[in-house]
Amino acid sequence: MLPDRSFFNRLAEAARAETLPRFRSGLDVTNKLSSGFDPVTEGDRAAELAIRALIEENFPDHGILGEEHGNVGLDRDYVWVIDPIDGTRAFISGVPVWGTLIGLQKEGRAIMGMIEQPFTGERYFADENGSIYSGPEGERRLVTRQCDRLSNAILFTTSPHLFGGEEMEKYREIEGQVRLFRYGCDCYAYALLAAGHIDLVIENGLKPYDVGGIIPVIEGAGGIITTWDGGRPENGGSIIAAGSRAVYEQAIAVLQR
Repeated sequence: MLPDRSFFNRLAEAARAETLPRFRSGLDVTNKLSSGFDPVTEGDRAAELAIRALIEENFPDHGILGEEHGNVGLDRDYVWVIDPIDGTRAFISGVPVWGTLIGLQKEGRAIMGMIEQPFTGERYFADENGSIYSGPEGERRLVTRQCDRLSNAILFTTSPHLFGGEEMEKYREIEGQVRLFRYGCDCYAYALLAAGHIDLVIENGLKPYDVGGIIPVIEGAGGIITTWDGGRPENGGSIIAAGSRAVYEQAIAVLQR
């Protein structure tokens, strides 16, 4: 038996109960790196524990891949992929572009997912029937924008400073061709793409939990998400997501040179 949308909503509510009260609260931050800065908060850990508890209770035969509390049963047919707070830097800065990402894989392929932004009250959910938005604007089917060319596209990335060397050169070449580019939206950029507000997201250095909940939402809305070499994105890495085939093909042609 597979979970349904109502179960994903239960998971999102459990996480929200842990994250939202801590948002803009002056919480303590722990740095996971001895050199550099990779922040984690009490909210990250508590939200993942809340999600895991519900999964373990209702789907004990499923595996779990989580950012904060390790992995269980990754060789099982069904594996949940959890990022309790994607965009922790935004979270600790009071910027509401972070989100909770919850995904479900079958035999290594993402089949269901949710992007939840508790502060704005928005949820972007996907299953085999497509992608759905629910929030302050009501509820509607998500459909990506069919932008016809790169020169008309809106591009997002978390930060251009994350690119280096040839990756930076390729990213800058694409950035120089688009109509508009913006930085710093973390997982919320992918939600905007699925909703038809932007056309292209280009990232690198992503982990499986950074994309597990996003992949079904993009694909269910009619978009494309792959690695820069055109492969499946479930394992993360350098990722491109596009709302239309035309923009995807023009951008990936640059990335694959």
